[in-house]
Amino acid sequence: MKIKVLTLFPEMFTGFKNNSIIKRAILQNYVSFETVDIRSFSTDKHQRVDSPPIGGGAGLIMKTQPIVDALTASKEKGSHVILLSTRGKIFNQKKAKKLASKKNLIFICGHYEGIDERILHYVDEMISLGDYVLTGGELGAMVISDAIIRLQEGVITPSSLIEESFVSDLLEYPQYTEPYNYDGYEVPDILYSGNHQAIEMWRRKQALLITKTHRPDLFKKLKLSKEDLLLLKELENEKMPAWEKKALEKGHKFIKKK
Repeated sequence: MKIKVLTLFPEMFTGFKNNSIIKRAILQNYVSFETVDIRSFSTDKHQRVDSPPIGGGAGLIMKTQPIVDALTASKEKGSHVILLSTRGKIFNQKKAKKLASKKNLIFICGHYEGIDERILHYVDEMISLGDYVLTGGELGAMVISDAIIRLQEGVITPSSLIEESFVSDLLEYPQYTEPYNYDGYEVPDILYSGNHQAIEMWRRKQALLITKTHRPDLFKKLKLSKEDLLLLKELENEKMPAWEKKALEKGHKFIKKK
């Protein structure tokens, strides 16, 4: 996959490209990531890329010419052009998966008070991160690129992607590390039981509870199985189910001592 970002501030992406998973993905050629300086395409002798809006108004507007010329120089066959804009549909995991299947993506990052409206004739779609305003599209381009790059084959272990939040409108279950007891907060004993089936059931139940509690909007979208309904009923009873008791009894020797 190739990603190009048209921006007035390419230096903002230095840290993004040189850290963690993104750096490894680039070095291992799972993705090509390039920033294109819009200002270098300005035909103005002072390399200006903005001007006051026609008809008056606050702030400065990015001009059409530098953006379109930068875009023309960057486009390849099959390039999909995205403008970061508050008008766009809000980005989510479903959109990340769809964009991850593209071969060439180009992001246009606006800045200042806005961009010339005519730029819209040159883009394929607009995307927004949410109902708030940032100083430019750079952070949005980083967020979306991060979500897309990690979905490329080979970048992350496939099993890690399967159980992530939002994959099936379900938030992820709780995760723990050693020590067993930290400041009085203990790791649930079931995770030490050695009973993988029971652990998976417990995790599924916790994921259902977390989603229902924190994201009821996502919970409403879930297609609940018979097993899910039973797990939810167990939560309502607030009693330890027989399968969990049995798993704890059989795995008692693996459970950490209090």
